Amino acid sequence: MALIQCDFYSDVLGLSTSMNVILPQKSYSQIGMASSGGKEKYPVLYLLHGLSDDHTIWLRRTSVERYAAALGLVIVMPAGQRGFYTDMAQGMKFWTFVSEELPQIVRSFFPVSDKREDTFAAGLSMGGYGAFKLALAHPDRYAAAASLSGALDVVTMVKRDRLNNLDELRMIFGDLDKLPGSDNDLQALAERMAASEGPKPLLYQCCGTEDFLYEDNQIFREHAGRLNLDLRYEEGPGEHEWGYWDRQIQRVLNWLPLA
Repeated sequence: MALIQCDFYSDVLGLSTSMNVILPQKSYSQIGMASSGGKEKYPVLYLLHGLSDDHTIWLRRTSVERYAAALGLVIVMPAGQRGFYTDMAQGMKFWTFVSEELPQIVRSFFPVSDKREDTFAAGLSMGGYGAFKLALAHPDRYAAAASLSGALDVVTMVKRDRLNNLDELRMIFGDLDKLPGSDNDLQALAERMAASEGPKPLLYQCCGTEDFLYEDNQIFREHAGRLNLDLRYEEGPGEHEWGYWDRQIQRVLNWLPLA
């Protein structure tokens, strides 16, 4: 495997930003790692961080590089700051960045496929929200998406002030009274996707039963069930912490529909 710290300029954000990228390596014999290289174009997983983290956190807190060694998969971990992967009402356009600009930049730098069946998203907490948002808003681009302890019901999150910072949420989402039914409401996106023609992404959702977002995850799970979405749901003992996510990212990687 190769690990690349990539610093680049974003026209959408108007500043220099960063991403970490794990790349397969062809034909090597490092102890404890498996060679998975040799393809002309690789499938790609956009792996998103949570609210209090950055693009380095998945590598610092889990063994995701080792887990992915035998899969022949490029993993892109971009910096999303605290923007909820949304075009902020007062701030930067993180949604346009992650959904439009970033994939184009990644394909220009690295040998990744642009095919839907080779494109996936995953993330934890805020990143779980972002991953599902990518797949539900663009089912024609993403074959699968996974949420680990995701903030999947931002409407309830705002109503109950789970983040204890409504002022910041107003900077992100704008008028909070207009959040239900908007393009930032995953339940609304799921309804529109379910009613649309065309392919639908596979979804994986997990959350620890002691997680403060557990109730919100139940709300999304039940909504997805009513819409007959192809959702695999798992729960078990666990809080909002890295031991749980280190275990679950292994399950996500094994679940991905890699050719």
